[in-house]
Amino acid sequence: MSEALSLLLDERAIERLLIDYVAHNDAGEWEALAALYVPDGRMSRPTAPDAFIEGAGAILAAFQARPPRTTRHIVANVRVSVAGDEAMASSQILLFTAAGQPPLVGTYQDRLLRTAAGWRFVERRGSLDFAA
Repeated sequence: MSEALSLLLDERAIERLLIDYVAHNDAGEWEALAALYVPDGRMSRPTAPDAFIEGAGAILAAFQARPPRTTRHIVANVRVSVAGDEAMASSQILLFTAAGQPPLVGTYQDRLLRTAAGWRFVERRGSLDFAA
């Protein structure tokens, strides 16, 4: 396989990972969402960008502790940079949380690692682009 094709496939796999993440989030599939992290991965929510939750188990527990809600995340402007078995990605999100409420606009900055199971998040840092 050519180097260019390999890079393209890696970029597409990472884009799919970002899409799968929000799909699992909107569906309340917390185990599947947490499985997208390496075991010692960490994340911060866009509403608390400097408050990291560390470890896939803690990430799972944090999502399970959320009260039930309906959300829809739209992912756009995905940019991926692959360097061997590591990658960086950025994306914008549009988050709808309730009828009659304005959507939130945010950004994710991601660090990723190629694993035997595919690309996984090492760190996912969210932030809001506009003050509430």
